[in-house]
Parts: sequence; structure tokens; C-alpha cells
Amino acid sequence: MSSLTLEPDTRDQVAAALHGDGWIVACLCAAWCGTCSSYRAAFDGLAARHPDKTFVWIDVEDQADIVGDLDVENFPTLLVQRGDDVAFFGTMLPDPKVADRLIQAQAELSSAELTRQAASTPERQAWQRECNLRTLIANADE
Repeated sequence: MSSLTLEPDTRDQVAAALHGDGWIVACLCAAWCGTCSSYRAAFDGLAARHPDKTFVWIDVEDQADIVGDLDVENFPTLLVQRGDDVAFFGTMLPDPKVADRLIQAQAELSSAELTRQAASTPERQAWQRECNLRTLIANADE
């Protein structure tokens, strides 16, 4: 399975895939970024290795109405969340092995531990308010 690409005509499909308590792994990139272009195949490979999770590719410029307020400092940036708990938001080395370890480590956490960690620091608390992909998509559709 490859990743979904968030586009205006796929928002309903992506929103449906994000419904529930499943894991979401989103890569925020830009079409003009050479690193992002070369990372796409690796990201699709991660999606194939984790078929129980929803992988979403998001071009931050094309989807600015959804992610425009997110603080994307560099590319690629990953957003990992389970249900409504954002587990990680930040720049990632364009190495699929590093992303794979991050995804596996987060998936091993219990729901209670994930929720505890989500509230554990001011940075993580901000992720909950500002980076929840389900909320961002829902708010863009309003």
C-alpha cells in the first residue's frame, strides 16, 4: 500500500481514513524540495511496511489552508498521531530507517502512556492544540 496524497479532491477520502483510533503518519513537504521528491518513495515504502497505519503525503504549499499555520521549519517534517493524540511533530532526517524506528517506538506505547506523553511538556501540549491533522482538515472544510 502506498501513502495517500492530500488534495482538494481527496480530502473526504483522507478524512475518512483518519477517522477512529488508528495511527496517522503524515509527511509535510513541498513540491519544489528535491529532498522531499527523493523521500517520497521511501515514505511509500514505510506505508507498505506499516499497512495498519494511514500514511498521508501533504504538500504544505498546495494545502496551505489546512497546514498553513503549522511551524514547518525544514523538510521532511513528520506528524505522527493516534486518534487525537499527536505523538510526534518535527523535522525528520530523510532516512526511512529513522522514521521506521520512530513509528515503531510510538506504536509500542499504550494509549494511556501516549496520552500522558501528549500532556507532558509545553511543546507536546502545543502539538495537541495546533497539529492534530483530523482537526486541521475538519476546520479547513468549515
